[in-house]
Amino acid sequence: MNRLFNPQPRVQVLEPAPGLRVVVLDDVLLQPERVVAWAQAHRFEAAEGNLYPGDVLGLPDEFDDRLRDLFWQHARGPLALRRCQAAYVRLAMATTPAARLQPLQWLCHRDRIDEDVGAMFAASVLYLFHDAALGGTRFFAPRRPGPELAQLFRDAQTLQPADFTARHGISPGYPAADMAYFDCVASVPAAWNRMIIYDGGGYHAAAIDHPELLSNDPATGRLTLNGFFPCRRQAAPAQAR
Repeated sequence: MNRLFNPQPRVQVLEPAPGLRVVVLDDVLLQPERVVAWAQAHRFEAAEGNLYPGDVLGLPDEFDDRLRDLFWQHARGPLALRRCQAAYVRLAMATTPAARLQPLQWLCHRDRIDEDVGAMFAASVLYLFHDAALGGTRFFAPRRPGPELAQLFRDAQTLQPADFTARHGISPGYPAADMAYFDCVASVPAAWNRMIIYDGGGYHAAAIDHPELLSNDPATGRLTLNGFFPCRRQAAPAQAR
């Protein structure tokens, strides 16, 4: 895993919607195929305790540290961060057939809901597949008030799939761009060796429009390297009096 990160990736900062900023890094790894080969040589396991629709694989601690450095270098300014407290990194393979998804997985999601306005749970996704049809990432804004959304997610946790569909009119499958309760405000396409960094506290979802292409083979499937970074935001400037 030594000398994998490119010291000079190509950087874009996108602001596709009010309040949404996404850092896009291209050519992130010097030899991305080495990570794919490493993934092929190790065993993925089913994701436990979260809604990820597939399997995951941990990485050596040094990879966590180096990805945290890359994240901090390129995200600190654009996301207005003051401190990064930790980094949690894993490889992930989306493999679950659409028919086997649970109602919560039919919806976009937030990585963490934090009432502390000074906190941000930032996230990153590095796409390690060549076929862009496997899907990038979409970002959403609610079109319904908070109480309705809270009920939607409660029902997704407690109702059987058929009952959830009957109540909310949402069909089984990966989250689509056109959703009854949300507007898709931005979509970042996947590209080989591209990483995106964003506020994981906003609504988002993988743009998996062709689940028939999913595979459990890291060489051909939707292999991503996912990072999560609990951070502190920069203090808001004092208002002039």
